Amino acid sequence: MRVSSPASVHPALIALGAVGVAGAACAVWGIGIERYLFTVREASAATLAPGSTPLRVLHVSDAHMAPWQHRKQNWLSSLAELEPDVVINTGDNLGHRDGLAGIRRSFDAFAGVPGVFVHGSNDVYGATPRNPLRYFGGPSLMHREPEQLDTDSLDAYFTDELGWHSLNNAAVRLSVGGNTVDLFGVNDAHRDWDDLDVLPDAIAALGKREAATPLLGVTHAPYQRVLNGFTDLGAQAIFGGHTHGGQVCLPGYGTLVANCDIPLKQAKGLSTWSHDGRSIPLNVSAGCGHSIYAPVRFACRPEATLLTLTARDTPA
Repeated sequence: MRVSSPASVHPALIALGAVGVAGAACAVWGIGIERYLFTVREASAATLAPGSTPLRVLHVSDAHMAPWQHRKQNWLSSLAELEPDVVINTGDNLGHRDGLAGIRRSFDAFAGVPGVFVHGSNDVYGATPRNPLRYFGGPSLMHREPEQLDTDSLDAYFTDELGWHSLNNAAVRLSVGGNTVDLFGVNDAHRDWDDLDVLPDAIAALGKREAATPLLGVTHAPYQRVLNGFTDLGAQAIFGGHTHGGQVCLPGYGTLVANCDIPLKQAKGLSTWSHDGRSIPLNVSAGCGHSIYAPVRFACRPEATLLTLTARDTPA
């Protein structure tokens, strides 16, 4: 019997085999390793009025929690050790009908820490299987009747037990470490639940705002219409989530899809949003979770952000 030597094997077969091995290695890394490499991204932005005390903001997003995800729950709970001044939660907390049990284990340690939250669609509807290639065609749409989640219980936990405030098309004034902070936000723009028109009155209802009082905007999905609207309203920083940072990225290139119309280079991390002559810090969290139907992260580690807002050197 004749045995082929390596030199007699067709180059195309060698290349195909190499691609297969590389693909398997990437799958093992993304599914079995990287999605558990939780990290805290620390950054700072000089955006507050001159002379202001620094404000430590813990930004968490897109937990997509299932009750069995104990590593993620333990990590989120440990973030209380960072001692933030305020927590901003930009939504998509639930990833399973019983996800609230995991959310409780994740955030119980933050009871008494000032906080705000907005909804993503997965705080209202359950996750559904989707073809990931559809994201390259634009923002995702619903193609089947989704499972209704217990949003009321989630909101009651955040507000009644943690003392956080809903910013779903609303505004709030908080006392944070003896300082005053004003925040406003919208419900999920990805599902067109946002209502920018109500925000001017909601902000005005807070009362006169001192020049030194920060004004922060919060959204789940960072669509350009929302970012522009927040900028027009005078936000000094904007916080968003939803994109998962692309979730599966290309090393050396970055984000491939954002599931909204934000420029891909701004789909995760701290950047500057400019509109109509104003430029302000924009922090888009890559989130710490994923759909239970897409358990993978590649070149995009799950994260939370500790963003320290500091004083500007000169007036705006």
